Amino acid sequence: MRILVTNDDGVHAPGIALLEEIARQFSDDVWVVAPADNQTGAGHSLTLSSPVRLRKHTERRWSVTGTPTDAVTMGLKVVLDSPPDLILSGINAGANLGDDITYSGTVSAAMEGALAGIRSIGLSQVMGPDAPASGDRFAAARGWSARAIAPLLDAPFAPRTLVSINFPALEPDAVQGIRVARQGFHDYARGTVEERRDPRGFRYYWFGLDAVEHTRGHDSDLEAVEDGYVSVTPLQLELTHAASLGVLKERYRG
Repeated sequence: MRILVTNDDGVHAPGIALLEEIARQFSDDVWVVAPADNQTGAGHSLTLSSPVRLRKHTERRWSVTGTPTDAVTMGLKVVLDSPPDLILSGINAGANLGDDITYSGTVSAAMEGALAGIRSIGLSQVMGPDAPASGDRFAAARGWSARAIAPLLDAPFAPRTLVSINFPALEPDAVQGIRVARQGFHDYARGTVEERRDPRGFRYYWFGLDAVEHTRGHDSDLEAVEDGYVSVTPLQLELTHAASLGVLKERYRG
């Protein structure tokens, strides 16, 4: 099995080193193609207004002066001589939960893999205000990644779908297990933007945290992680709101 590893934190980030290590538990044919620099929040963007440069670090480790989407594209079209069987993106230093996945370069790299028809998984480690007792902020991901990935290797993936995995900010033995969960939503109406002043008197702003939209079944990815579980969320690239199609067709019927 050939595995392509990428991320959005950059080729030298600790999370991608850990993911490469985990990928080697499943295969000895592991390749890394990742952004040269941190591309957090890049989403599913492509570099179109400047050239993209490719740097070879070792035979199977490369970096790209571009976005996570650029990295996957270069991996598939330039670096590899045949498509990988699996794309792993991450492990992101921070959560990619709920509607925040729309900003995520980590998840977007997996989206690009899904568009190419390749089984793709994004992995993210929630970073709490305090590190676990061990001091390892990737402790849960280190202990649970292989267990979360293994069942997906031969699971049926519908076309243009991917999976997003998030690990809680806990020691491995404190994790409650793995929970398959839907994408949740933040309550952005309750979010805050705080205005402050720097020492020279200039304004700057901090975005406040948004409340989690809790559900009756407590079945979202946000709630799963809050409850101490690894969340596994299947995502689709089809964004059409099917229920609105008929309503809008009626509106435009002449």
